[in-house]
Amino acid sequence: MLVKLESHNLTGSMKDRMALSVVEGAVTSGRLFASGRVVEYTGGSTGTSLAFVCAAWGYSITLVTSDAFSREKRDQMRALGATVIEIPSEGGRTTKELIRSMVSRAAELCTAPDTFYADQFNNPDAAVGYTPLAAELWEQSGGEIDAFVQSVGTAQCITGVAGFLRTRNPSVRIVAVEPSESPVLSGGAPGAHKIEGVGAGFIPPMWRRDLADEILQVSTLEAKAMTRRLAREEALFGGTSSGANVVAALRVGQRLGPGRTVGTLLCDSGLKYLSTDLYSSA
Repeated sequence: MLVKLESHNLTGSMKDRMALSVVEGAVTSGRLFASGRVVEYTGGSTGTSLAFVCAAWGYSITLVTSDAFSREKRDQMRALGATVIEIPSEGGRTTKELIRSMVSRAAELCTAPDTFYADQFNNPDAAVGYTPLAAELWEQSGGEIDAFVQSVGTAQCITGVAGFLRTRNPSVRIVAVEPSESPVLSGGAPGAHKIEGVGAGFIPPMWRRDLADEILQVSTLEAKAMTRRLAREEALFGGTSSGANVVAALRVGQRLGPGRTVGTLLCDSGLKYLSTDLYSSA
C-alpha cells in the first residue's frame, strides 16, 4: 500500500493544488481582476490554500468557515491575511445544515462588486488541479496502481485523480470513502460526524456514480484511531480523513490480495489538528 504525502505541499495540504488551479483559472478567464476579492466557504484547508495563493498574488480574500473545524486552520487563514467569518456549529460536528449555511453566507458576500466566488463544490478548475497529483502518483508508483482510495468532500480530488489514472490503467479500481455516520453517497441519511473536510451531508454536485467502483464507510472513531496509529507506528502525521483513507485502503488491499498495489493520500498535516481531540488527548 502506498500513501502519498500531500502534507508536504506548502500549506501542508493537498488543497494547495486546487487553490492554485482555481485562482489561475479565474485570472485567465477574466473572472478575477487585480482589484478583486476572492470569496469562499471552507472547512479550513481549502481556505488556507486560497489565502496562501491570494497573499502571493496580491488578492484580497474573505473566507466563511466554522468552529467545527480546527483552531489551527482558522488561525492559519487569518495569518495569511484572510478575513474570516465563523458560523457556529452543532457541538463542533460537521452537519448538512452547517455546510449549507456556510455556502449560503459565502454566496451572499459575492453580491458585492469585484468579487470572485471560488465555489469549490461546483468549480471544474478544482478537479483540474488534481491531475498533477495523479500523474505524480502514477510515476512514483512505477505505473503500478491497481486501486486508488480517497475520502469524498467536494468530489473534486477523486474526479481529477480517477480521470487521469483511468487513462493509464482502464481497469484501475477507484474507491470512494465517506463517514459511516453520514453515508449519503451510499444512499443513506445525512448525520453529524467529526472527520473534517469530508462528508458534507449531501451529494456533491461534481459527484457521479460512475466515478467510483465502490463506496466504503469509515466511522469517526475508526478514522481517529488509525490516524493516531499512523503517527506513532509509521511517522505519518496527518488528519482524520487520512486515517479514514488508510482504514479503507487496508480493506481494499486485503480483498485484492498479494501482488497488487493500492494507492491513497495523506491529505494534510497533523499540525492542523493539534488543538483537537485527535491529538490533544493522545
